[in-house]
Amino acid sequence: MANLKGLVKDTAIYGMSSIVGRFLNYLLVPLYTHVISAESGGYGVVTNLYAYSALFLVILTFGMETTFFRFANKEGENPHAVFSTAIAMVGTLALLFLAGVLGFIGPITEAMGYADHPEYVQVMAVVTTLDVLQAIPFSYLRYQKKAIKFASLKFLFIVLNIGLNLLFFVALGKTDVGYVFTLNLACTGLITFFFIPELFGVRWEFDFSLLRRMFTYSWPILVLGIAGILNQTFDKMIFPWAYTYTGEHTMKEAQVQLGIYGGCVKVAMIMAMITQAFRYAYEPIVFAKSKDKDSKEYYAVAMKYFIIFTLFAFLCVEGYLDLLKRIVNSDYHEGLKVVPIVMVAEIMMGVYFNLSFWYKLIDKTIWGAWFSFAGCIVLVAVNILLVPCYGYMACAWGGFAGYGTAMVLSYVVGQKVNPIRYDLKGICAYTLLAAVLFVVMESLPSAWPAWLRMVLNSGLIVLFLIWLVRRDLPLHSLPVIGKKFRK
Repeated sequence: MANLKGLVKDTAIYGMSSIVGRFLNYLLVPLYTHVISAESGGYGVVTNLYAYSALFLVILTFGMETTFFRFANKEGENPHAVFSTAIAMVGTLALLFLAGVLGFIGPITEAMGYADHPEYVQVMAVVTTLDVLQAIPFSYLRYQKKAIKFASLKFLFIVLNIGLNLLFFVALGKTDVGYVFTLNLACTGLITFFFIPELFGVRWEFDFSLLRRMFTYSWPILVLGIAGILNQTFDKMIFPWAYTYTGEHTMKEAQVQLGIYGGCVKVAMIMAMITQAFRYAYEPIVFAKSKDKDSKEYYAVAMKYFIIFTLFAFLCVEGYLDLLKRIVNSDYHEGLKVVPIVMVAEIMMGVYFNLSFWYKLIDKTIWGAWFSFAGCIVLVAVNILLVPCYGYMACAWGGFAGYGTAMVLSYVVGQKVNPIRYDLKGICAYTLLAAVLFVVMESLPSAWPAWLRMVLNSGLIVLFLIWLVRRDLPLHSLPVIGKKFRK
Protein backbone atom coordinates (compact mmCIF):
# COMPACT_ATOMS: atom_id res chain seq x y z
CA MET A 1 0.00 0.00 0.00
CA ALA A 2 2.86 2.37 0.81
CA ASN A 3 4.39 1.76 -2.62
CA LEU A 4 1.03 2.41 -4.27
CA LYS A 5 0.60 5.67 -2.38
CA GLY A 6 4.10 6.72 -3.42
CA LEU A 7 3.33 5.89 -7.05
CA VAL A 8 0.12 7.93 -6.99
CA LYS A 9 1.91 10.85 -5.34
CA ASP A 10 4.81 10.88 -7.81
CA THR A 11 2.48 10.44 -10.80
CA ALA A 12 0.44 13.43 -9.61
CA ILE A 13 3.55 15.57 -9.20
CA TYR A 14 5.04 14.67 -12.58
CA GLY A 15 1.67 14.94 -14.34
CA MET A 16 0.73 18.28 -12.81
CA SER A 17 4.18 19.74 -13.47
CA SER A 18 3.75 18.87 -17.14
CA ILE A 19 0.12 19.93 -17.56
CA VAL A 20 0.30 23.10 -15.45
CA GLY A 21 3.65 23.93 -16.99
CA ARG A 22 2.23 23.61 -20.47
CA PHE A 23 -0.68 25.85 -19.52
CA LEU A 24 1.59 28.53 -18.03
CA ASN A 25 3.78 28.51 -21.14
CA TYR A 26 0.57 28.88 -23.13
CA LEU A 27 0.15 32.30 -21.48
CA LEU A 28 3.13 33.56 -23.51
CA VAL A 29 1.09 33.24 -26.72
CA PRO A 30 -1.09 36.34 -26.14
CA LEU A 31 2.01 38.24 -25.03
CA TYR A 32 4.02 37.41 -28.14
CA THR A 33 1.18 37.93 -30.61
CA HIS A 34 0.32 41.31 -29.09
CA VAL A 35 3.85 42.71 -29.02
CA ILE A 36 5.07 41.05 -32.24
CA SER A 37 2.83 42.11 -35.11
CA ALA A 38 1.76 39.55 -37.70
CA GLU A 39 3.09 41.66 -40.56
CA SER A 40 6.59 41.65 -39.06
CA GLY A 41 6.82 37.88 -39.49
CA GLY A 42 8.51 37.65 -36.09
CA TYR A 43 6.19 35.04 -34.67
CA GLY A 44 6.77 32.99 -37.80
CA VAL A 45 10.48 32.96 -36.95
CA VAL A 46 9.65 31.80 -33.40
CA THR A 47 7.35 29.06 -34.72
CA ASN A 48 9.92 27.86 -37.24
CA LEU A 49 12.97 27.74 -34.95
CA TYR A 50 11.14 26.11 -32.05
CA ALA A 51 9.95 23.39 -34.44
CA TYR A 52 13.57 22.67 -35.42
CA SER A 53 14.59 22.69 -31.76
CA ALA A 54 11.91 20.12 -30.88
CA LEU A 55 13.09 17.79 -33.65
CA PHE A 56 16.77 17.97 -32.71
CA LEU A 57 15.92 17.49 -29.04
CA VAL A 58 14.40 14.11 -29.94
CA ILE A 59 17.30 13.17 -32.23
CA LEU A 60 20.09 14.13 -29.85
CA THR A 61 18.60 12.49 -26.74
CA PHE A 62 18.52 9.33 -28.88
CA GLY A 63 15.84 7.61 -26.82
CA MET A 64 18.27 7.51 -23.89
CA GLU A 65 15.74 8.76 -21.33
CA THR A 66 13.67 5.58 -21.61
CA THR A 67 16.81 3.49 -22.08
CA PHE A 68 18.29 4.90 -18.88
CA PHE A 69 15.24 3.79 -16.89
CA ARG A 70 15.30 0.32 -18.44
CA PHE A 71 18.98 -0.35 -17.70
CA ALA A 72 19.22 1.47 -14.36
CA ASN A 73 16.46 -0.82 -13.03
CA LYS A 74 17.81 -3.93 -14.73
CA GLU A 75 19.19 -6.62 -12.46
CA GLY A 76 22.96 -6.86 -12.65
CA GLU A 77 23.51 -3.37 -14.07
CA ASN A 78 25.35 -0.60 -12.24
CA PRO A 79 23.07 2.48 -12.15
CA HIS A 80 26.07 4.81 -11.88
CA ALA A 81 27.62 3.30 -14.99
CA VAL A 82 24.29 3.52 -16.81
CA PHE A 83 23.95 7.20 -15.92
CA SER A 84 27.56 8.00 -16.87
CA THR A 85 27.36 6.11 -20.15
CA ALA A 86 24.01 7.65 -21.13
CA ILE A 87 25.05 11.22 -20.39
CA ALA A 88 28.42 10.72 -22.11
CA MET A 89 26.72 9.57 -25.30
CA VAL A 90 24.03 12.23 -25.26
CA GLY A 91 26.51 14.93 -24.27
CA THR A 92 28.87 13.99 -27.10
CA LEU A 93 26.06 14.13 -29.65
CA ALA A 94 24.90 17.50 -28.30
CA LEU A 95 28.35 19.06 -28.41
CA LEU A 96 28.99 17.75 -31.93
CA PHE A 97 25.66 19.26 -32.97
CA LEU A 98 26.57 22.63 -31.45
CA ALA A 99 30.02 22.60 -33.04
CA GLY A 100 28.49 21.77 -36.41
CA VAL A 101 25.92 24.57 -36.23
CA LEU A 102 28.43 27.20 -35.07
CA GLY A 103 31.08 26.00 -37.53
CA PHE A 104 28.76 26.14 -40.53
CA ILE A 105 26.49 28.94 -39.39
CA GLY A 106 26.77 30.82 -42.69
CA PRO A 107 25.49 28.08 -45.02
CA ILE A 108 22.92 26.94 -42.45
CA THR A 109 21.35 30.36 -41.94
CA GLU A 110 21.44 31.01 -45.68
CA ALA A 111 19.50 27.79 -46.33
CA MET A 112 17.02 28.54 -43.54
CA GLY A 113 16.45 32.14 -44.63
CA TYR A 114 18.09 33.76 -41.59
CA ALA A 115 21.26 35.09 -43.20
CA ASP A 116 20.49 38.55 -41.75
CA HIS A 117 20.03 37.16 -38.25
CA PRO A 118 22.44 34.25 -37.69
CA GLU A 119 22.28 34.99 -33.95
CA TYR A 120 18.76 33.53 -33.84
CA VAL A 121 20.03 30.13 -34.98
CA GLN A 122 23.16 30.33 -32.81
CA VAL A 123 21.19 31.05 -29.63
CA MET A 124 18.63 28.32 -30.29
CA ALA A 125 21.41 25.85 -31.02
CA VAL A 126 22.88 26.56 -27.57
CA VAL A 127 19.41 26.29 -25.97
CA THR A 128 18.81 22.94 -27.66
CA THR A 129 22.23 21.69 -26.54
CA LEU A 130 21.53 22.64 -22.92
CA ASP A 131 18.08 21.01 -23.07
CA VAL A 132 19.69 17.79 -24.32
CA LEU A 133 22.32 17.90 -21.56
CA GLN A 134 19.55 18.27 -18.97
CA ALA A 135 17.51 15.32 -20.29
CA ILE A 136 19.41 12.52 -18.53
CA PRO A 137 19.83 14.40 -15.21
CA PHE A 138 16.06 15.01 -15.21
CA SER A 139 15.59 11.27 -15.76
CA TYR A 140 18.05 10.60 -12.94
CA LEU A 141 15.90 12.70 -10.60
CA ARG A 142 12.94 10.51 -11.46
CA TYR A 143 15.03 7.38 -10.92
CA GLN A 144 16.01 8.68 -7.47
CA LYS A 145 12.33 9.49 -6.80
CA LYS A 146 13.13 13.16 -6.31
CA ALA A 147 9.78 14.27 -7.69
CA ILE A 148 9.76 17.54 -5.76
CA LYS A 149 13.08 18.71 -7.19
CA PHE A 150 12.01 17.59 -10.66
CA ALA A 151 8.77 19.58 -10.54
CA SER A 152 10.43 22.56 -8.81
CA LEU A 153 13.02 22.95 -11.57
CA LYS A 154 10.33 22.69 -14.24
CA PHE A 155 8.24 25.36 -12.54
CA LEU A 156 11.27 27.57 -11.84
CA PHE A 157 12.10 27.66 -15.54
CA ILE A 158 8.53 28.53 -16.48
CA VAL A 159 8.05 31.22 -13.83
CA LEU A 160 11.43 32.78 -14.61
CA ASN A 161 10.78 32.69 -18.34
CA ILE A 162 7.36 34.29 -18.02
CA GLY A 163 8.70 36.91 -15.60
CA LEU A 164 11.58 37.92 -17.86
CA ASN A 165 9.30 38.05 -20.91
CA LEU A 166 6.89 40.33 -19.05
CA LEU A 167 9.81 42.52 -17.96
CA PHE A 168 11.33 42.91 -21.41
CA PHE A 169 8.24 42.95 -23.64
CA VAL A 170 5.78 44.76 -21.34
CA ALA A 171 7.73 46.82 -18.82
CA LEU A 172 10.64 47.74 -21.10
CA GLY A 173 8.60 47.79 -24.32
CA LYS A 174 10.91 45.56 -26.38
CA THR A 175 9.59 44.20 -29.67
CA ASP A 176 12.65 42.44 -31.15
CA VAL A 177 11.89 38.73 -31.62
CA GLY A 178 15.50 37.97 -30.71
CA TYR A 179 14.67 38.51 -27.05
CA VAL A 180 12.39 35.43 -27.14
CA PHE A 181 15.42 33.24 -27.82
CA THR A 182 17.84 35.13 -25.57
CA LEU A 183 15.54 34.94 -22.55
CA ASN A 184 15.03 31.23 -23.16
CA LEU A 185 18.80 30.79 -23.17
CA ALA A 186 19.18 32.68 -19.88
CA CYS A 187 16.54 30.53 -18.14
CA THR A 188 17.81 27.24 -19.57
CA GLY A 189 21.37 28.11 -18.59
CA LEU A 190 20.33 28.86 -15.01
CA ILE A 191 18.49 25.54 -14.63
CA THR A 192 21.60 23.69 -15.80
CA PHE A 193 23.50 24.85 -12.70
CA PHE A 194 21.02 23.05 -10.45
CA PHE A 195 22.23 19.72 -11.82
CA ILE A 196 25.73 20.11 -10.43
CA PRO A 197 24.96 17.66 -7.56
CA GLU A 198 23.77 15.03 -10.05
CA LEU A 199 26.70 15.56 -12.44
CA PHE A 200 29.47 15.58 -9.85
CA GLY A 201 27.87 13.54 -7.07
CA VAL A 202 28.09 10.19 -8.87
CA ARG A 203 31.01 7.89 -9.60
CA TRP A 204 31.71 8.30 -13.31
CA GLU A 205 32.10 5.00 -15.13
CA PHE A 206 31.98 4.59 -18.91
CA ASP A 207 31.35 1.12 -20.30
CA PHE A 208 31.61 0.48 -24.07
CA SER A 209 29.93 -2.90 -23.75
CA LEU A 210 27.05 -1.29 -21.88
CA LEU A 211 26.87 1.47 -24.51
CA ARG A 212 26.42 -1.11 -27.29
CA ARG A 213 23.57 -2.79 -25.41
CA MET A 214 21.93 0.55 -24.62
CA PHE A 215 22.29 1.63 -28.25
CA THR A 216 20.59 -1.56 -29.44
CA TYR A 217 17.69 -0.86 -27.10
CA SER A 218 17.42 2.88 -27.82
CA TRP A 219 17.50 3.17 -31.59
CA PRO A 220 13.93 1.83 -32.18
CA ILE A 221 12.73 4.34 -29.57
CA LEU A 222 14.57 7.06 -31.50
CA VAL A 223 12.89 6.04 -34.76
CA LEU A 224 9.44 6.15 -33.17
CA GLY A 225 10.25 9.48 -31.51
CA ILE A 226 11.38 11.07 -34.78
CA ALA A 227 8.21 9.93 -36.54
CA GLY A 228 6.09 11.33 -33.73
CA ILE A 229 7.80 14.72 -33.54
CA LEU A 230 7.81 15.13 -37.34
CA ASN A 231 4.04 14.73 -37.30
CA GLN A 232 3.90 17.70 -34.90
CA THR A 233 6.59 19.97 -36.33
CA PHE A 234 7.31 19.16 -39.97
CA ASP A 235 4.76 21.60 -41.38
CA LYS A 236 6.30 24.45 -39.35
CA MET A 237 9.82 23.53 -40.48
CA ILE A 238 9.10 23.01 -44.17
CA PHE A 239 6.69 25.92 -44.65
CA PRO A 240 9.22 28.71 -45.45
CA TRP A 241 10.93 26.53 -48.05
CA ALA A 242 7.72 25.14 -49.59
CA TYR A 243 5.97 28.53 -49.69
CA THR A 244 8.89 30.24 -51.47
CA TYR A 245 9.89 27.27 -53.66
CA THR A 246 8.09 28.47 -56.81
CA GLY A 247 9.50 31.99 -56.52
CA GLU A 248 6.04 33.56 -56.27
CA HIS A 249 6.48 34.46 -52.58
CA THR A 250 9.31 35.98 -50.58
CA MET A 251 10.79 34.65 -47.35
CA LYS A 252 9.27 37.60 -45.48
CA GLU A 253 5.81 36.64 -46.77
CA ALA A 254 6.44 33.05 -45.69
CA GLN A 255 7.37 34.18 -42.16
CA VAL A 256 4.25 36.33 -41.95
CA GLN A 257 2.01 33.46 -43.03
CA LEU A 258 3.75 30.99 -40.72
CA GLY A 259 3.38 33.41 -37.81
CA ILE A 260 -0.37 33.71 -38.41
CA TYR A 261 -0.66 29.93 -38.65
CA GLY A 262 1.49 29.35 -35.57
CA GLY A 263 -0.49 31.86 -33.51
CA CYS A 264 -3.90 30.44 -34.44
CA VAL A 265 -2.75 26.85 -33.94
CA LYS A 266 -2.11 27.82 -30.30
CA VAL A 267 -5.84 28.50 -29.93
CA ALA A 268 -6.52 24.95 -31.09
CA MET A 269 -3.91 23.60 -28.65
CA ILE A 270 -6.54 23.76 -25.93
CA MET A 271 -7.53 20.38 -27.35
CA ALA A 272 -3.94 19.12 -26.98
CA MET A 273 -3.95 20.03 -23.28
CA ILE A 274 -7.21 18.11 -22.82
CA THR A 275 -5.80 14.98 -24.48
CA GLN A 276 -2.61 15.31 -22.44
CA ALA A 277 -4.61 15.44 -19.20
CA PHE A 278 -6.59 12.38 -20.32
CA ARG A 279 -3.35 10.53 -21.10
CA TYR A 280 -1.92 11.08 -17.62
CA ALA A 281 -5.12 9.82 -16.04
CA TYR A 282 -5.75 6.93 -18.44
CA GLU A 283 -2.32 5.39 -19.22
CA PRO A 284 -1.59 3.97 -15.73
CA ILE A 285 -5.11 2.49 -15.56
CA VAL A 286 -4.74 0.74 -18.92
CA PHE A 287 -1.67 -1.21 -17.88
CA ALA A 288 -3.18 -1.95 -14.48
CA LYS A 289 -6.34 -3.37 -16.15
CA SER A 290 -4.43 -5.41 -18.74
CA LYS A 291 -4.76 -8.69 -16.79
CA ASP A 292 -8.46 -8.33 -16.02
CA LYS A 293 -10.95 -10.44 -17.96
CA ASP A 294 -13.06 -7.41 -18.86
CA SER A 295 -10.13 -5.25 -19.95
CA LYS A 296 -11.19 -5.05 -23.61
CA GLU A 297 -14.70 -3.95 -22.66
CA TYR A 298 -13.16 -1.30 -20.44
CA TYR A 299 -10.94 0.00 -23.26
CA ALA A 300 -13.93 0.16 -25.61
CA VAL A 301 -15.97 2.19 -23.12
CA ALA A 302 -13.01 4.47 -22.37
CA MET A 303 -12.54 5.13 -26.09
CA LYS A 304 -16.19 6.09 -26.50
CA TYR A 305 -16.15 8.53 -23.58
CA PHE A 306 -12.84 9.99 -24.70
CA ILE A 307 -14.37 10.82 -28.08
CA ILE A 308 -17.53 12.22 -26.46
CA PHE A 309 -15.45 14.39 -24.13
CA THR A 310 -13.21 15.75 -26.90
CA LEU A 311 -16.18 16.42 -29.19
CA PHE A 312 -17.77 18.39 -26.36
CA ALA A 313 -14.52 20.34 -25.92
CA PHE A 314 -14.42 20.94 -29.68
CA LEU A 315 -17.91 22.43 -29.62
CA CYS A 316 -17.04 24.60 -26.61
CA VAL A 317 -13.95 26.05 -28.33
CA GLU A 318 -15.86 26.69 -31.53
CA GLY A 319 -18.90 28.02 -29.68
CA TYR A 320 -16.87 30.58 -27.75
CA LEU A 321 -14.26 31.31 -30.40
CA ASP A 322 -15.36 34.95 -30.43
CA LEU A 323 -13.96 35.10 -26.91
CA LEU A 324 -11.05 32.68 -27.22
CA LYS A 325 -9.70 34.38 -30.33
CA ARG A 326 -8.58 37.22 -28.08
CA ILE A 327 -5.71 34.93 -27.07
CA VAL A 328 -3.99 36.21 -30.21
CA ASN A 329 -3.96 39.77 -31.50
CA SER A 330 -6.50 40.82 -34.12
CA ASP A 331 -3.95 40.92 -36.96
CA TYR A 332 -3.61 37.13 -36.58
CA HIS A 333 -7.36 36.46 -36.80
CA GLU A 334 -7.39 35.76 -40.52
CA GLY A 335 -5.86 32.37 -39.68
CA LEU A 336 -8.63 31.28 -37.30
CA LYS A 337 -10.11 29.13 -40.06
CA VAL A 338 -7.44 26.52 -39.28
CA VAL A 339 -8.67 26.08 -35.69
CA PRO A 340 -11.43 23.48 -36.30
CA ILE A 341 -9.21 21.50 -38.70
CA VAL A 342 -6.32 21.39 -36.23
CA MET A 343 -8.66 20.46 -33.37
CA VAL A 344 -10.10 17.54 -35.32
CA ALA A 345 -6.53 16.44 -36.09
CA GLU A 346 -5.80 16.55 -32.33
CA ILE A 347 -8.89 14.43 -31.64
CA MET A 348 -7.68 11.86 -34.17
CA MET A 349 -4.26 11.89 -32.54
CA GLY A 350 -5.97 11.20 -29.21
CA VAL A 351 -7.92 8.32 -30.75
CA TYR A 352 -4.67 6.99 -32.21
CA PHE A 353 -3.12 7.15 -28.73
CA ASN A 354 -6.03 5.14 -27.32
CA LEU A 355 -5.75 2.60 -30.13
CA SER A 356 -2.02 2.25 -29.52
CA PHE A 357 -2.55 0.13 -26.41
CA TRP A 358 -3.38 -2.96 -28.41
CA TYR A 359 0.23 -3.26 -29.58
CA LYS A 360 1.80 -1.90 -26.39
CA LEU A 361 0.09 -4.57 -24.32
CA ILE A 362 1.37 -7.41 -26.55
CA ASP A 363 4.90 -5.90 -26.81
CA LYS A 364 4.64 -5.24 -30.56
CA THR A 365 5.59 -1.55 -30.49
CA ILE A 366 7.11 -1.83 -33.98
CA TRP A 367 3.54 -1.42 -35.25
CA GLY A 368 3.50 2.06 -33.73
CA ALA A 369 6.61 3.01 -35.69
CA TRP A 370 5.02 1.82 -38.96
CA PHE A 371 1.75 3.66 -38.33
CA SER A 372 3.52 6.87 -37.30
CA PHE A 373 5.78 6.80 -40.34
CA ALA A 374 2.83 6.20 -42.66
CA GLY A 375 1.09 9.23 -41.18
CA CYS A 376 4.30 11.24 -41.43
CA ILE A 377 4.72 10.39 -45.13
CA VAL A 378 1.18 11.58 -45.84
CA LEU A 379 1.75 14.80 -43.88
CA VAL A 380 5.02 15.48 -45.72
CA ALA A 381 3.45 14.85 -49.11
CA VAL A 382 0.49 17.15 -48.46
CA ASN A 383 2.75 19.97 -47.26
CA ILE A 384 5.26 19.76 -50.08
CA LEU A 385 2.62 19.46 -52.80
CA LEU A 386 -0.02 21.91 -51.54
CA VAL A 387 1.70 24.61 -49.44
CA PRO A 388 2.93 26.51 -52.54
CA CYS A 389 -0.69 26.84 -53.71
CA TYR A 390 -2.73 26.98 -50.51
CA GLY A 391 -0.31 28.31 -47.88
CA TYR A 392 -0.87 27.45 -44.24
CA MET A 393 -4.26 25.86 -44.94
CA ALA A 394 -2.30 22.97 -46.48
CA CYS A 395 -0.40 22.64 -43.18
CA ALA A 396 -3.66 22.25 -41.29
CA TRP A 397 -5.03 19.68 -43.72
CA GLY A 398 -1.67 17.89 -43.79
CA GLY A 399 -1.90 17.28 -40.04
CA PHE A 400 -5.51 16.16 -40.46
CA ALA A 401 -4.54 13.67 -43.20
CA GLY A 402 -1.43 12.43 -41.36
CA TYR A 403 -3.11 11.72 -38.04
CA GLY A 404 -6.15 10.33 -39.84
CA THR A 405 -3.94 7.87 -41.73
CA ALA A 406 -2.19 6.66 -38.55
CA MET A 407 -5.53 6.34 -36.75
CA VAL A 408 -7.22 4.30 -39.50
CA LEU A 409 -4.22 2.00 -39.98
CA SER A 410 -3.98 1.34 -36.23
CA TYR A 411 -7.68 0.52 -36.04
CA VAL A 412 -7.74 -1.76 -39.11
CA VAL A 413 -4.63 -3.74 -38.14
CA GLY A 414 -5.61 -3.80 -34.47
CA GLN A 415 -8.99 -5.36 -35.26
CA LYS A 416 -7.17 -8.19 -37.03
CA VAL A 417 -4.34 -8.75 -34.53
CA ASN A 418 -5.98 -7.95 -31.17
CA PRO A 419 -9.65 -7.06 -31.81
CA ILE A 420 -11.66 -4.86 -29.47
CA ARG A 421 -15.39 -4.31 -30.01
CA TYR A 422 -15.76 -0.55 -30.00
CA ASP A 423 -19.23 1.00 -30.02
CA LEU A 424 -18.87 2.31 -33.57
CA LYS A 425 -22.59 3.03 -33.89
CA GLY A 426 -22.61 5.22 -30.79
CA ILE A 427 -19.32 6.93 -31.70
CA CYS A 428 -20.59 7.73 -35.20
CA ALA A 429 -23.83 9.12 -33.77
CA TYR A 430 -21.99 11.54 -31.49
CA THR A 431 -19.58 12.51 -34.28
CA LEU A 432 -22.46 13.21 -36.68
CA LEU A 433 -24.29 15.26 -34.04
CA ALA A 434 -21.17 17.32 -33.30
CA ALA A 435 -20.62 17.88 -37.03
CA VAL A 436 -24.20 19.11 -37.52
CA LEU A 437 -23.97 21.46 -34.53
CA PHE A 438 -20.62 22.76 -35.81
CA VAL A 439 -22.12 23.52 -39.23
CA VAL A 440 -24.96 25.42 -37.55
CA MET A 441 -22.45 27.42 -35.50
CA GLU A 442 -20.47 28.27 -38.63
CA SER A 443 -23.68 29.30 -40.42
CA LEU A 444 -24.54 32.05 -37.93
CA PRO A 445 -24.00 35.42 -39.65
CA SER A 446 -20.71 37.09 -38.71
CA ALA A 447 -22.54 40.43 -38.74
CA TRP A 448 -24.49 39.42 -35.62
CA PRO A 449 -23.11 40.62 -32.27
CA ALA A 450 -20.55 38.25 -30.73
CA TRP A 451 -22.60 37.91 -27.53
CA LEU A 452 -25.65 36.78 -29.50
CA ARG A 453 -23.69 34.15 -31.41
CA MET A 454 -22.22 32.82 -28.16
CA VAL A 455 -25.66 32.63 -26.55
CA LEU A 456 -27.03 30.66 -29.50
CA ASN A 457 -23.93 28.47 -29.53
CA SER A 458 -24.47 27.79 -25.83
CA GLY A 459 -27.91 26.45 -26.70
CA LEU A 460 -26.37 24.13 -29.29
CA ILE A 461 -23.83 22.87 -26.76
CA VAL A 462 -26.66 22.19 -24.32
CA LEU A 463 -28.35 20.08 -27.01
CA PHE A 464 -25.21 17.94 -27.18
CA LEU A 465 -25.29 17.51 -23.40
CA ILE A 466 -28.97 16.58 -23.46
CA TRP A 467 -28.24 13.90 -26.06
CA LEU A 468 -25.40 12.61 -23.86
CA VAL A 469 -27.58 12.44 -20.74
CA ARG A 470 -30.43 10.70 -22.54
CA ARG A 471 -28.21 8.10 -24.25
CA ASP A 472 -25.17 7.36 -22.12
CA LEU A 473 -25.04 9.38 -18.92
CA PRO A 474 -28.36 9.19 -17.05
CA LEU A 475 -28.44 11.63 -14.16
CA HIS A 476 -29.28 8.95 -11.60
CA SER A 477 -25.89 7.32 -12.29
CA LEU A 478 -23.88 10.40 -11.33
CA PRO A 479 -22.30 10.76 -7.89
CA VAL A 480 -23.80 13.24 -5.39
CA ILE A 481 -26.48 14.76 -7.65
CA GLY A 482 -27.60 11.31 -8.74
CA LYS A 483 -29.06 10.69 -5.29
CA LYS A 484 -31.79 13.24 -5.95
CA PHE A 485 -32.85 11.43 -9.13
CA ARG A 486 -32.82 8.01 -7.47
CA LYS A 487 -35.36 9.08 -4.84
